[in-house]
Amino acid sequence: MPLINFISNLVKTGETSAEAYYGVNEGWCLGQNTDIWAMTCPVGLNSGDPSWACWTMGGTWLATHIWEHYMFTQDKEFLECHYPTLKGAALFCMNWLIEKDGHLITSPGTSPENLFLTPDGYAGATSYGSTADLAMIRECLIDTREAASVLGIDKDLRKKIDKTLEALLPYRIGKKGNLQEWYHDWEDQDPHHRHQSHLFGIYPGHHISMQETPELAKACARVLEMKGNETTGWSTGWRINIYARLLDGEKAYSTYRRLLKYISPDKYNGEDAIRGGGTYPNLLDAHSPFQIDGNFGGCAGAIEMLMQSTQSSITLLPALPEEWGNGKINGICARGGFVVNMEWENSKITSLSISSRNGGKTTLNFNGISKRIKLKAGEIKQIL
Repeated sequence: MPLINFISNLVKTGETSAEAYYGVNEGWCLGQNTDIWAMTCPVGLNSGDPSWACWTMGGTWLATHIWEHYMFTQDKEFLECHYPTLKGAALFCMNWLIEKDGHLITSPGTSPENLFLTPDGYAGATSYGSTADLAMIRECLIDTREAASVLGIDKDLRKKIDKTLEALLPYRIGKKGNLQEWYHDWEDQDPHHRHQSHLFGIYPGHHISMQETPELAKACARVLEMKGNETTGWSTGWRINIYARLLDGEKAYSTYRRLLKYISPDKYNGEDAIRGGGTYPNLLDAHSPFQIDGNFGGCAGAIEMLMQSTQSSITLLPALPEEWGNGKINGICARGGFVVNMEWENSKITSLSISSRNGGKTTLNFNGISKRIKLKAGEIKQIL
């Protein structure tokens, strides 16, 4: 809740930044970072590198936490209170988009901190139609549409969002089988760059998946294959979750082990800490000095390997590695307001109970079967 409330504080300054910097008089935005005064304008004191200082998607990304919070809690009062913040982020996106060759794109745009190489060797940061921008916009618009639908409001806005989603530049697969990061199928200046922002749609977003968009999911996997394993701690944490969403338990687990790799005190500021990921003796994520993303990302990744959920389904042990063939976990929260306790042996669930905080329906997927569940608020059901 401190994060959610802070996001709401960004709206007032974000509206000013949207109009003053980008000529958008509807909605709000946020740049690369903020502070206790809810600063939203671009940073860098006129000398910031465009690869990070010219980012417009901070608010777009942050606002998705509002719908994500609702999906776990099913708290309509919360959603009604914070919906205007989510809506404002969506309005900025729709007013920031421009048309090119029949599709809507952003311009200028970046893929945070990464650089592209044109065929003539030019290394650049800003361009148009970057996949990362469009992925975050997709997720924000989808979330806003779903939130408005739950609340039964803004029918005209929902129609406008549907039209905008249809007009967005679609994802494209590059010549190497990778999810294309730039408008043109350009190379990266650093082929092993730590960022994978254009994979936002598969994680933390929800609109790319092995079930619904298998070709795009495979293209996401190809991106990680091309980047290799050497990356920062926080990036390692993110990749655990992407591999879990790709249903690749073994790669998720090996990446998880990389995150927990010991970094000795004499290498705190060395290449091991900066590029190789790992964990310090005090269990903080290694990224000279440290970044909490790696710690939170590692925890999230472990859960994604054991359970994945949507508003209407819960899948158990979707990316279970062989090393975790036997286990037990209690109290993990699923979207829809459900809580799961389970035990498993030889990668098969042997004991399973589920409870509901608010009452509702879901489909449980486990041991190769699907089971429809309907629970009252506070009810606990023993499935196995």
